[in-house]
Amino acid sequence: MRVLLSTYGSRGDVEPLVGLAVRLRELGAGVRVCAPPDEDFAQRLAGVGVPMVPVGQSARALTTAAPPPSSADLPRRAAEVIASQFDAVMAAAEGCDVLVATGMMPAAAGARSVAEKLGIRSVSVTFQQLTLPSPHRPPLAYQGRPFPPDVTDNRVLWDLDAQSISALFGAALNTNRASIGLPPVDNVRDYVIGDQPWLATDPALDPWQETPDLDVVQTGAWILPDVRPLPTELMAFLDAGTPPVYVGFGSMPMRASTDAAQVAIEAIRAQGRRALVARGWADLALIDDGDDCFVVGEVNQQALFGRVAAVVHHGGAGTTTTAVRAGAPQVVVPQAADQPYWAGRVAELGIGAAHDGPTPTFESLSAALSTALTPETRARTAAVAGTIRTDGATVAARLLLDAVSRERPPVSA
Repeated sequence: MRVLLSTYGSRGDVEPLVGLAVRLRELGAGVRVCAPPDEDFAQRLAGVGVPMVPVGQSARALTTAAPPPSSADLPRRAAEVIASQFDAVMAAAEGCDVLVATGMMPAAAGARSVAEKLGIRSVSVTFQQLTLPSPHRPPLAYQGRPFPPDVTDNRVLWDLDAQSISALFGAALNTNRASIGLPPVDNVRDYVIGDQPWLATDPALDPWQETPDLDVVQTGAWILPDVRPLPTELMAFLDAGTPPVYVGFGSMPMRASTDAAQVAIEAIRAQGRRALVARGWADLALIDDGDDCFVVGEVNQQALFGRVAAVVHHGGAGTTTTAVRAGAPQVVVPQAADQPYWAGRVAELGIGAAHDGPTPTFESLSAALSTALTPETRARTAAVAGTIRTDGATVAARLLLDAVSRERPPVSA
């Protein structure tokens, strides 16, 4: 059986596919991954022996471009993403039995269209529930397209969400679909989600409330145990003193916080702690040559977070899950999209603090750290860590292969 995993997005969109790919391969499937052509994505997949098919332009270049993309530019960027999906995924999916589509909405729409054209099964997956229509909460608004402030009915807001997504991405999607002989799609969002979307998050961190209109399969988060050793220099720093506070914002460019590293280091020092700074896509750097600070690049977070006093981060689903699994209290400084949601979950669970807004100051970050660094928060985090499932990728791999096997016609004697 051959499986294609397709995404377009940041590390948080690629890393879960690494876990699923490895589990699928252990079950005997052939796997390849379509992803942006960033070097760190290619290296990560090569490190586990999974072939990668590059799609579109660099996700890092797109995210960190200056000046930042405007809301008016979103349809054009989406059109480029969709076109790249039709070009690369079409070739990569030939001969496959099933396609898993995730990542940004226009990319998933393109990938599912390719699967439709080739007549193969496709499954839509999200790594946060905020794009799944639910009467229990409102949708996220797209940049430059706010919802009317007088509308408070969640069902109405979700109808407006569908209209907004079709307005942004429908023309580009249907132009590309027409080019390969497919009929137009009226509702882009519902086409992408499909009849039975998968939610690849942990039920304890991200509990899905059942809704009669959507059959959601929650598999658990797709996390592959990371056995890579920590660099020798980093180990020496960790061993040289008390556990440091980690600060890193992943793929967020931190445009509104040009002094994020300085603010973080000063706030961490004020707590009497050492600082461990992750460069990330914001290219954070140390502010002086003090021996109480260390900077890292790509690193095994699963191993590292077990050695730190707290994790200050942007609130991506993967980082949030990795930190709680390691028993590390968190300070979430949300920047965009689903990150305020994860910040709220961290606060609600008592496993850290949710920073108010995307721009930390010395005062605001100090207050958040004072909450995260208490013995009570660490004890609560340790308790929650014991409830986090570790089998999400295995569950998903088995579900996927079982579903495809049931659809295959029996082999005649």
